[in-house]
Amino acid sequence: MVKNSILKKCNHEKGKGMKQMVSKVMMGAAALSLMLAPAAWAENIKVGAILAVTGPASFLGGPEARTLEMIVADINAKGGINGNPVELIIKDSAANPEKAVSFAKQLIEEDKVLAIIGPSTSGETMQIKKIAEDAKTPLLSCAAAEVIVDPVASYVFKTPQKDSDAVKMIYKEMNKLGLVNVAVLADNTGFGKAGAEQLAKIAPEFGIKIVEKESYDTKDSDLTAPVAKIKANKEVQAIINWSVAPAQSIVVKNVRQAGWNVPIFQSHGFGNIKFVEVAGAAAEGVIFPAGRLLIAADLPADNPQKELLTQYKKNYEAKYKENVSTFGGHAYDAMVILEAAVKVGGNDRAKVRAAIEGLQNLPGTAGVFSFSAQDHNGLTIDAFQMMTVKDGKFVAYNGTGK
Repeated sequence: MVKNSILKKCNHEKGKGMKQMVSKVMMGAAALSLMLAPAAWAENIKVGAILAVTGPASFLGGPEARTLEMIVADINAKGGINGNPVELIIKDSAANPEKAVSFAKQLIEEDKVLAIIGPSTSGETMQIKKIAEDAKTPLLSCAAAEVIVDPVASYVFKTPQKDSDAVKMIYKEMNKLGLVNVAVLADNTGFGKAGAEQLAKIAPEFGIKIVEKESYDTKDSDLTAPVAKIKANKEVQAIINWSVAPAQSIVVKNVRQAGWNVPIFQSHGFGNIKFVEVAGAAAEGVIFPAGRLLIAADLPADNPQKELLTQYKKNYEAKYKENVSTFGGHAYDAMVILEAAVKVGGNDRAKVRAAIEGLQNLPGTAGVFSFSAQDHNGLTIDAFQMMTVKDGKFVAYNGTGK
């Protein structure tokens, strides 16, 4: 009995020791797994995007969405940002302001995103600007209207160049060509209305007189009536069309079909070769300001944007089998800006906002960005290059159209 008791005690102590050993081994293994597999425990960086992927503004939102998917995949393939993967949540607003508002609230309140990229249009952006500001969520708009960032809202930024700078570029060219009396056509979107206001406001500074002004609906398929009206005014020396909609191609066609060989200037919203394709031969000689993405291959090697522009163009066109546009570039810039800010501010909305405001000399597709508390666009007039259409392609404008 004594022998059996001793054996039981030994077995008990042996079992107890074995359990302790197993426990220590398991704890060690768990600690080792934490060290060897940090990616599994990484905190996702949630980025929301409200884009017009479908609908009447899909020529904006489509390239923007595809660009974001491409660049986020590349960022994650390289290990994410600060070791954390980016989770991209795209909402298709179809350019509907009501949908944009609903999606903004959902992304902020339910998805708890760090920041929102978009919307694609100025009208949508103005509808959600206050929502982002009140929720203290960084918003990087892909729309162009200057009212998005003027007056400045702490959490709201935009990547396209300024309307006012585009107007100044056009007026400078008109001064060189001796053009004074102009007719202004603009679509009825937020972008069109804001552009028309800037054209009127800045005209006196350059000695330009707006002698005719007409507005049209973005869905119009025939604009011969407004074209006939401005053509009847014999004072008109040139046309400025301010639009971001496909209807701008119809304006050009209708002007030329009327046998009118007047110079046609377009806004930076003309920066998609598809507009040229729709207008056909009528687009030859159209003059407009745009970012240098459209002529990336022609830039000198020492241009600070050259490498970024050519790489983006190459990657996008190889992946999606379509030409890049300035619109996809706006989303590219938004993600580049956000990535740079997250590297500094982490996964914290307030710190990311402050980091964006502090970014300096950051090359993008639209230009070289330098933000400040007073400037939430970060671009100067130098971000623009005057361009024209020659043989169905975009080329740098040399002042003669030849």
